[in-house]
Amino acid sequence: MPRSQDNRPPVVLVHGFFINSVVFRRLAADLTAKGWSVHTPDFAANYRHIGLEELAAQLADYIEKTFPPSQPIDLVGLSMGGLVARYYLQRLSGIDRVQRFVSISVPHHGTWMAHLIPSLPCVQMRPHSEFLRNLNQDVAMLARVNLTYLWTPWDFIIVPASSSILPVGTGVRLPIVTHACMARHPLSMAAVADALSVPL
Repeated sequence: MPRSQDNRPPVVLVHGFFINSVVFRRLAADLTAKGWSVHTPDFAANYRHIGLEELAAQLADYIEKTFPPSQPIDLVGLSMGGLVARYYLQRLSGIDRVQRFVSISVPHHGTWMAHLIPSLPCVQMRPHSEFLRNLNQDVAMLARVNLTYLWTPWDFIIVPASSSILPVGTGVRLPIVTHACMARHPLSMAAVADALSVPL
């Protein structure tokens, strides 16, 4: 397995609801150029109709098959992908091997925009959903990883934008307009690299 420079853990980028891992084309190229070993798995083709718990199981399966058990990793989750990553961390023992978790515009407390689409993942991303209540009841356990959450007040998909804020970790507010730009804007990409460079 290729190793990144300076023995840095490999980085797994977890995509969101509207697009597959191609959303990370610029970010993956930027991190690779800076010396990280970057992995961009895709969920199953019908992922828009599968619960976030099952998507987290797919992520866990990918990690188990791609890396040896002793290999620590860093996770970056975009939008819905951040909730999938959280379920992996909090419910599937991912917290025992993940060193850094970067959350990019993730609806940690839900988004009202999720009411526009009746698919299961969107139902789970609605404010006050059972899934989010369950995940947030022990959010404090995320303090066991080095956590950075990136958010913008001009998101327009995460409504309210403050839903991307967590009570643990380090928050970075970015002056980026629109949700879609959060994965590819130079400011966001620099913030991800900075978060992945934080000493443990």
